[in-house]
Amino acid sequence: MCYDETRMEVTVTPSAAREFDRLPMTIQGRMIRVFERLRDYPAVSGVKALTGELAGRFRVRTGDYRIQFRVKGNCIIVEKVGHRDGFYEG
Repeated sequence: MCYDETRMEVTVTPSAAREFDRLPMTIQGRMIRVFERLRDYPAVSGVKALTGELAGRFRVRTGDYRIQFRVKGNCIIVEKVGHRDGFYEG
């Protein structure tokens, strides 16, 4: 549940947490900094809305890595993290 009305709360789905755990430690550190930036959504640079089957979701990148998320109320729900190669494929 997300209760803070001044900032967004970032939650990570179990599948995204497993993907995160498989990333190199240096990339994990960069991802954590992006998660912290997402608390200030929508005032976050580099966020792009996705289209097609992923409409209603967003992505932000850090180097060659991507974070896919959706917004529900004052919650950011991280659904997927990973390298850009094949990131948007099923």
